Amino acid sequence: MHLHILGICGTFMGGVAALAREAGHRVTGCDAGVYPPMSDQLRALGIELIEGYGAEQMDLRPDVWVVGNVVTRGERYPLMEAILEAGAPYTSGPQWLAEHVLQGRHVLAVAGTHGKTTTTSMLAWILEACGLQPGFLVGGVPQNFGVSARLGDTSRPGTPFVIEADEYDTAFFDKRSKFVHYRPRTAVLNNLEFDHADIFADLAAIETQFHHLVRTVPASGRLVVNQREDSLARVLARGCWSGVTAFGARKEQPGALRARGEPHAFDVLRGSLKVARVEWGLLGEHNQLNALAAIAAAEHLGVEPEAAARALGGFQNVRRRLELRGEAGGVKVYDDFAHHPTAIRTTVNGLRRRLDKEASSAGGPPARILAVFEPRSNTMKLGTMKAQLPWSLEEADLSFCHAGGLGWDAREALAPMGAKAQVADTIDALVAQVVRAARPGDQVLCMSNGGFGGVHTRLLEALAARG
Repeated sequence: MHLHILGICGTFMGGVAALAREAGHRVTGCDAGVYPPMSDQLRALGIELIEGYGAEQMDLRPDVWVVGNVVTRGERYPLMEAILEAGAPYTSGPQWLAEHVLQGRHVLAVAGTHGKTTTTSMLAWILEACGLQPGFLVGGVPQNFGVSARLGDTSRPGTPFVIEADEYDTAFFDKRSKFVHYRPRTAVLNNLEFDHADIFADLAAIETQFHHLVRTVPASGRLVVNQREDSLARVLARGCWSGVTAFGARKEQPGALRARGEPHAFDVLRGSLKVARVEWGLLGEHNQLNALAAIAAAEHLGVEPEAAARALGGFQNVRRRLELRGEAGGVKVYDDFAHHPTAIRTTVNGLRRRLDKEASSAGGPPARILAVFEPRSNTMKLGTMKAQLPWSLEEADLSFCHAGGLGWDAREALAPMGAKAQVADTIDALVAQVVRAARPGDQVLCMSNGGFGGVHTRLLEALAARG
């Protein structure tokens, strides 16, 4: 089969392309910006990439056109208009994946507003370390694997496939959430907050989509549900037909998994019984909860919690999750994907807890955190959650916001932070602000769901030049 993929350089569609190529199909694709690192990965797989959405691509005559959700109707996408005019066969990425990759597999889907990529990677690594050879599709690059997607063992029916289950819509012609296509036997509901304000009117609308996912899980399946989330309780109250394993409860609850100890070293408890211990290099209570979710999901495939916890001891996290990019002038610069206010807060808190622990051991003051961020997601660009930004940044010592391209006043939104917050309209101005403020020992935490204009490299170069 020949697939031509529209929007191929997005993380999800690039993963679909890689899986299709591994399965032996001919794959070509196009995007408005054929950009690395995905473009480099795809070309290395022998996938031909075309810049733009020109109608002349109709000459390729693929067996099917696979349409990413970046594509809309109108003059910006003449190729899509030509496909429709010709009556050519087309489908969405999630539907093609469901029909050609996920059929006959034990699908483990990880859903949630936060932590999907990390938890999916944890779960895939647990299954790999325990010899189950899972397939996976992750919205990032797990460092244990070095790739974002693979088929895994396809020699037997029912082999596991772990997928990051996004609630964003499928395509311009299918407004259901992507995850309703996956039909998992094991579904992780990690958390649920309001997000994607460009397509959802309110939290209740997202809860409805999550319940659509719950409806697809068979009676012999399992839901792994964060006990701390009222929104998820409301989802299950609409109807639940599968077994449920709860995690994250703060108090002892029969059958539920919870943690006892610090996020970097903790016991896993079921009720009052210790069933495992996790010791690893990850930070933050959010990763502790992610670990509980992954352990509970793996258990549905017969992996004992103790074995899962041992595997997590070797988990190397995902690129762009508190990833140290370098050090210059005594200042460390980190990169993180956080972009929702809750994710920003938990990321800052994770780093703060580590720095406080290091300071306590050394007998000195904790290092300062300089939070550098851009409100780049569709939700944040709309200003829907701007009022939450001071709350999300309160554990940082100083904060720096890149406000270029926003339709709302970042200075006004951050005014409650007083002198602890600065705003810049360009990357150059932002770098200058941070370099003026930084001093040896500081930790600069850059947060964005995009490339952030190469701010990490520019900061390191400027700090090095400063001496």
